[in-house]
Parts: sequence; C-alpha cells; structure tokens
Amino acid sequence: MSKHARSRSRGRTRTRSRAGGRPPRALLIVSALGLLAFVAGWVHALNEPPGAPATPARSDSRPQSADRAARDAVRPQTPRPEASRPDARQGLPAGLSEGARARIPADSRQLVLVTGKAKDSSESDVALYTRAAPGADWTRTAQWPGRNGAKGWSTERAYGDLTSPEGVFSLTDAGGLLPPPPGTRLPYDRDAAFVPSGRGVNGESLAGSFDYVVAIDYNRRQGMSPLDPAKPEGEGKGGYIWLHVDHDGPSQGCVGIPKEGMKQLLQTLDPTANPVIAMGPAGF
Repeated sequence: MSKHARSRSRGRTRTRSRAGGRPPRALLIVSALGLLAFVAGWVHALNEPPGAPATPARSDSRPQSADRAARDAVRPQTPRPEASRPDARQGLPAGLSEGARARIPADSRQLVLVTGKAKDSSESDVALYTRAAPGADWTRTAQWPGRNGAKGWSTERAYGDLTSPEGVFSLTDAGGLLPPPPGTRLPYDRDAAFVPSGRGVNGESLAGSFDYVVAIDYNRRQGMSPLDPAKPEGEGKGGYIWLHVDHDGPSQGCVGIPKEGMKQLLQTLDPTANPVIAMGPAGF
C-alpha cells in the first residue's frame, strides 16, 4: 500500500470515530423530551383518583381490516331469550300461552282463535289464522268481534252454567237454516230444525242465530250433523257448543260472530287443513 493510501485510510477512520463517539445535539434534545413525557405520565397515573373515567375508546365506525372482520364473524353470540325472537310464537299473539299453542295439532293449517276479554267476560275477539304448511308461521287473515258464554269461561264446564269451554277443539261439521255459502267444504247439514227457541240470556231475540253454524267438537261425535244429540262424555258437561251468528248478546256457551264472518269461515275452512278452534280468556 502507498503512503498516500495509508494516509487516506487513517483519515476516514478518525472521522467515523468522531461520529460514533459523541451523539449529535438534536438527538440529545429528543431523548430528553421523551424522558420528561414518560416521567409526567407516571406522575399523572399515581395522582389520578380511583374510579376516574377511562379514556374513550376509538370509534369503530371506520372500515375494519379483513383480518379483524374475520375475527368478529366467528366471535360467539349470546342467544336471545325465546320470547324476544320474532319467530318464537310463529305469528300467533303473545296472549296465547305455550300450553295452548302446544295443543294445536302440528298438521293444522287453519286456526280460529277466540280470546275472551277476561275470565268472567262474555265479550271476545275472534280471528282466523292460516299457514301454508305444517310448521310454517301463522298469518291472520280475518278478525271479528265475538260473544261467548254469559259467565265467561271454564275448564270444567257443566250443563247450564252459562260458560264457554276453554281449550282447543277440532272443527269438522257445519250446518244451518240457510243453504251453504258458495265454496263451503265442511260437511254441511241444511235443516229446518236450525231455529232457536225462546230468547237470549238478556232477553234479546235469537232470530237468525242458526242461519249458519259450525259445530265445535266439544262433547260431540265428529262426522255428524251439529244437531246430533249424542254427548259422549255425558249430559252433565252439556253440548251443542257452536260457532254461529251473533244475536247481540251473550250466549249459553257458544261463540257468536257477525253473519258475514260466519259466511267467510264456511267459505274458508277446509277439512284437508285440519281446522281447529282455540278458545278461552286472555292468557289461556
């Protein structure tokens, strides 16, 4: 190596030694400021009173990264209680108890729901529900004001007690003084004997009450005329519990709705849909 080459080499070595031996003034200033910020943070933490509000979290309204979105997608969700899920009652009102819903046959696609105003009330709401298939949600397709027994409802009805039987019953047979409305599919017995005698509980006329009738299968034989006198569970439970035309007063146990409602029921109820009636006071 020449003399000039060795001299240049020593010069470069000394220059690097000075750069690594003493940090520049700017770096010292930045380091000092960082140390002061660290000390100040510790002082604040030591002096902050217990229970002080935490620093608000940043908003999550900004778009999420792909990896975070994937993590959130698999994050376990807390299931909602059954009553809060929109499908918990399958379209039926909240006032109908779980027990009553359970008694509706799984293969029924038509339901007449009679909801009394109170246990001892003779006034009720009557609604027709249908569904496309067993297990599907119910849809209310019609609604009418109704009348029931003068003394309300009973799970242990007795002959002459002026209550309507509470429960879920099938609807298999119909009849009346008038011809069946067009489209009637239930077996229909037109008979001149569908004429009530006497007057209503409140003295009102009963004329026209039995123009149209759908027998409620309470203490009766299915597949027979509503006029059939047989009472399989005994005379003591009474019988002849029907859906019929309302006569503007309470009944002795039947359910009355407006005449147009009875016509609509007869034109809608289909034996192949296994129609039933669920009836009782609110919450039954």
